[in-house]
Amino acid sequence: MIEKLFSNDNYAMSKTMLDVAAARHDALAANIANVETPGYRRVDVAKTFLQELQQQFKTGGATGPSPKAMIEPDSDARSTRADGNNVELDTELLQLGSNGLQYEVLTDFVSGSLARLKTAITGRLT
Repeated sequence: MIEKLFSNDNYAMSKTMLDVAAARHDALAANIANVETPGYRRVDVAKTFLQELQQQFKTGGATGPSPKAMIEPDSDARSTRADGNNVELDTELLQLGSNGLQYEVLTDFVSGSLARLKTAITGRLT
């Protein structure tokens, strides 16, 4: 019973996406902290990681080990500033808010799964 819950594709993918959201939060925080640093290059979760995760989900979910969320410079971000910094504060703040909402939804799903398990074990709703 318990093994089925923790090996469930939705649960496993949600846990992986929580890791992604945490890594993205770290990247966005670094970008915001360095918004005035000359030459700083924006970072984000590696696009190759997101592609691998998407492919894994399409081919059967979390049957194998999930790739680890890696942070790398964002090759798509272009610098419009003379100092070479390519961080746009407004964009970073919007993405930080969006990422926070995604993290909250994922934590609700994972904690709901654990609450159902607790209910199944104890027979009580609280």
